[in-house]
Amino acid sequence: MRIFDPHIHMTSRTTDDYEAMYEAGVRALVEPAFWLGQPRTSPASFFDYFDALLGWEPFRAAQYGIAHHCTIALNPKEANDPRCTPVLDALPRYLDKDGVVAVGEIGYDSMTPAEDTALATQLQLAADHELPALVHTPHRDKLTGLHRTLDVVRESALPVDRVLIDHLNETTVKDAKDAGSWLGFSVYPDTKMDEDRMVEILRTYGTEKVLVNSAADWGKSDPLKTRRVGEVMLKAGFGDDDVDLVLWRNPIAFYGLSGRLQLDLTEPASPTHEGNSILRGGA
Repeated sequence: MRIFDPHIHMTSRTTDDYEAMYEAGVRALVEPAFWLGQPRTSPASFFDYFDALLGWEPFRAAQYGIAHHCTIALNPKEANDPRCTPVLDALPRYLDKDGVVAVGEIGYDSMTPAEDTALATQLQLAADHELPALVHTPHRDKLTGLHRTLDVVRESALPVDRVLIDHLNETTVKDAKDAGSWLGFSVYPDTKMDEDRMVEILRTYGTEKVLVNSAADWGKSDPLKTRRVGEVMLKAGFGDDDVDLVLWRNPIAFYGLSGRLQLDLTEPASPTHEGNSILRGGA
């Protein structure tokens, strides 16, 4: 089983996770820029974070045979903090980087006017840079948030078929599918989706343009949830090709819209990144 996790926050995870993911079949991933849990107080802290997503994390992933890509954005939660909004002006220099395969996570948290502005601005940046967009739907009042998101997308220069609407569930999947977007589902312990619910959605709505992710981060989460979905799919009667479509080919098709996917890790991983080794006592 080959797996591309299209939404996982490896900044929050350990090297043990990378090892376990490789053993489970993960060979590629996308790490979206997101809220780190502790509020940031200046744009400079974002820039250090973006640099890590473009440098340190790809280096770390390559040590375990996993191709790492990222998406870059001002996340919805921190779009409400005036100390952070100057990040919007600096995004173009990051969106030109080879490792960036989409603008994201963008979207809504509390559905405020500030979030409206950040979403519309970043959808325009995605269109300007010929990138797709990864859109976060809010954790609360999800259907209202989805409709508001789709309204802004339709008013933007970015076609809806270049947008991945993430964190969908049973209440939002039909409207997102009818709109023509790509469909993202986060399988996460206790909250969001679980494996059995995910398989029921696949039975009802099919496998076309569906991406399944672990969304693993600093909370109670599991970076092997993608593998567990594949196993449950097989037990439920889906074929190997269905599993490969959902867990590998669909993520490649969506993020491939950027023209920047680099999945070949045949070259040996560098032993150091900017003079630093992941090995204690190493070079």
